Amino acid sequence: MALDMTGSAPALEVKSLSKSYGSVHVLNDISLSMGQGEFLVLVGPSGCGKSTLLNCIAGLEETSGGQLLIGGRDVTQEPPKDRDIAMVFQSYALYPTMSVAENIGFGMKIRKLPKAEMDRKIGEVARLLQIDHLLDRRPSQLSGGQRQRVAMGRALVRDPKLFLFDEPLSNLDAKLRVEMRAEIKRLHKTTGASIVYVTHDQIEAMTLATRIVVLKGGIVQQIGTPEEIYDRPANTFVADFMGSPPMNLVPATVTARGLDAGGVHIAMGAGWNPAGLPGEVTLGLRPEHLALAHDRAPDLSVVPTIIENTGAETYLSFALGGKTVTARLPGRMRETGVEAIGLSLDRTGICLFDAKTGKRLGG
Repeated sequence: MALDMTGSAPALEVKSLSKSYGSVHVLNDISLSMGQGEFLVLVGPSGCGKSTLLNCIAGLEETSGGQLLIGGRDVTQEPPKDRDIAMVFQSYALYPTMSVAENIGFGMKIRKLPKAEMDRKIGEVARLLQIDHLLDRRPSQLSGGQRQRVAMGRALVRDPKLFLFDEPLSNLDAKLRVEMRAEIKRLHKTTGASIVYVTHDQIEAMTLATRIVVLKGGIVQQIGTPEEIYDRPANTFVADFMGSPPMNLVPATVTARGLDAGGVHIAMGAGWNPAGLPGEVTLGLRPEHLALAHDRAPDLSVVPTIIENTGAETYLSFALGGKTVTARLPGRMRETGVEAIGLSLDRTGICLFDAKTGKRLGG
């Protein structure tokens, strides 16, 4: 099943959108555009406005200002049924007395499509989602993952311009979430559908998205590919929120030769140019950019405060500049009797942020 994505208009445009409840501003001047076939993920902590934004796109919430276009058509004042969207909810929202086939085909039945066409579409979507052997069962006879597939199937038979997913995996256990995440990724690759997906789980955002919108307090913090968000976060909030473990953030002082962080001098080499940098910065470094020094002279000599073995890798935590810093190291490490450990630092992974504003410095 492949969707027709030949239209040149963006799948979705949000222009200066705002939403308020009385004096409480939930969304502030949100602007974004997504192309046909994109997988756009809205991510942020609880209360950041991501679900409200999704509901505004769906027409379930009225906007306080701005404009919404779907497939180039202004739908700002249109009711949900006229927006050519399909929504997959966190709660599945299946009819318990209907079979899987009846749940998938309910919308088509309401629209009075011919039975032969309904059966064809139900069969096509069921095969795509690998639930064709479950069509006669009731929702109570299904697992959580199977119910979510049925909910997705009900959306897919609509063939809409835009799919909206509202935290669809949050009710599933950890193992099933991983499986369903892969299923949704496969589904997007197969259909080429345009998807807006809400989650608070930054791992889901990183693995599913073609682009990510990071929200905080109803304000867009950054829009970019997963690689851009991870490698070049726009500010310390994005750096801390995206990544597990998050980016290490340590106060540092800029010097002529490098950075002083927590009493440790980090020489930055011949290409270092401190001109234009403020005197005080925040040093950002991902955990994987710290490694055991082995036979090299270490950049840091640290005493671990916590050693966590996960099986394939070890998280080593230590104090630096009054902050807890985590290194992600391959393999396993002894948890007792460990003295000072020498670590090398990958300078290509360093991000610098303005200590006052939190904004990333440089390109």
